[in-house]
Amino acid sequence: MKLFEDKISSAASRVRIALALKGLGVERETIGILGADAINRTPEYLHVNPQGLVPALLTDEGVLLTQSLAIIEYLDERYPEPSLLPEKLEDRAFARAVALAIAADIHPLLPPRVTARLGTFPGAGPQEIADWSRHWIRVGLTAVEELLARRQTDRYAAGDAPSMADICLFPQAVNAERAGLSLDQWPRITAVVARLRAIPAFAENGPAPRS
Repeated sequence: MKLFEDKISSAASRVRIALALKGLGVERETIGILGADAINRTPEYLHVNPQGLVPALLTDEGVLLTQSLAIIEYLDERYPEPSLLPEKLEDRAFARAVALAIAADIHPLLPPRVTARLGTFPGAGPQEIADWSRHWIRVGLTAVEELLARRQTDRYAAGDAPSMADICLFPQAVNAERAGLSLDQWPRITAVVARLRAIPAFAENGPAPRS
């Protein structure tokens, strides 16, 4: 398998964590997503992935998979152990809900292509763009905190083992801290992330800082 990624991407971080939890090694190709000369907007990469996004995974059968959650579910179905979803149906639905609350409701408002577009609007300078990002992270994680707080007995986001929910939560928490937000305002998220930091698959595969 071959993973197209950028180390700064939280979406790519999710897939790296899933691969690490499964103990899978893949070939990797860096696709830069920052700046006017970003590789992900070149015709060559758009031929690989028409969306021009990372991550993308080329399977051993030569099939290109896109979208981090679709890739993670593929990996979980093809390599079932350890499972990235809880056993009970309700817990599986909860894990997917938390994952989507981050991947579909927070993340789409924050990536470089969004902030670059914001920067073209009158009055939207670096401070306003940073405030935009902090606002949507705060709104999103506050909702996730409330969801997690209703499951007080769980060690991780959706059970007593890391799941797809944690795979999405961890990179977003790392980026929240880098945006200047303290995780202390979300006690349940803080506790879960602290446990995840002790797991090498998470600690070694978080999103890299933007240079």
